[in-house]
Amino acid sequence: MARLTGTGRIADDLYLIAHHEVSGRSFLHPRAIGLGLAGALLAELALPDLIRVWPEAIAVTGRSVPIQDGLVRAIVGQLLAEPERHPAKDWLQYLARTATLDVAHRLGRAGYLTQGWSRRPWRGERWVPVDADCAFAPFYRVRGALDPAKQASVIGTTVAGLAVACGLGSRLAQFGPTGALRHLDESVRQLKPDLRELIAQTQAAVDSAVLSHRV
Repeated sequence: MARLTGTGRIADDLYLIAHHEVSGRSFLHPRAIGLGLAGALLAELALPDLIRVWPEAIAVTGRSVPIQDGLVRAIVGQLLAEPERHPAKDWLQYLARTATLDVAHRLGRAGYLTQGWSRRPWRGERWVPVDADCAFAPFYRVRGALDPAKQASVIGTTVAGLAVACGLGSRLAQFGPTGALRHLDESVRQLKPDLRELIAQTQAAVDSAVLSHRV
């Protein structure tokens, strides 16, 4: 099936890893997955050098590259509309408000998810994978970042790094050899600075959100 290859988008694979491949149930607190997906959407812009990322700011580079996806194109518009630069953590928190639903809709349009309803009416709509194999396939795409015997890709490493940053480390570790997460740290260090910074900022934002929730 063509869908087994994925959409090639970082946030799409992260969403699928963060949700059960059959039921669509999230493995994370809503705030954590929202922040993780916000980081992933920004990473989709950092990958082709459309933005630069520092702790104190995120800036559009002005590079002229056609953006086919409407969701990331809208994020560029939001970045450009701001008269002042804002810290990366502020953008993560802002985008996290709608990131989960935005990515679910995008995966729905791509044929990976379908809209259903919870058995508990007060929980409203939910998104369920159309095919369990397609929903599980991202784990195979990130294995290169977890296993030194395999070839790591930039997208796979970024997805895996963001997955650990938002609390999915133990889930990922099941699909690599002993020391998989240590090898992932080495793989992440090979990424370009903008992607490394986004992973670090996402980790900090999730840690802060978890601490606030506990307090």
